[in-house]
Amino acid sequence: MPDATVERRSAPRYALVLAAEVVEFPSSARLNARTSDISSKGCYVDTLNPMSQGAQIRLRLTHNDEIFEAVGRVVYVSPGLGMGIIFETVTTEQQSRLDHGLTDAHRKF
Repeated sequence: MPDATVERRSAPRYALVLAAEVVEFPSSARLNARTSDISSKGCYVDTLNPMSQGAQIRLRLTHNDEIFEAVGRVVYVSPGLGMGIIFETVTTEQQSRLDHGLTDAHRKF
């Protein structure tokens, strides 16, 4: 029987609470929430009303005066709890800032 606790993520996750604005395409449905963890490839957003699995979204994360923006997709939904998002389109500058921020002791991006 396979081990159900095997880690499948391709990048380490960091417990980090950031303000998150999520906008779904093409409906423009918008929600404000927060992250509970983030990696260089995606994040988990805590929300009582997650968007549906497969939804294309625009994500804006803020921490103090720092902003990270990406286009992504909802890959996992926990009804009433939140959703896992993978970053699909990120500018080189945004990815560099995120990667640097995640390795920074202060975890800013």
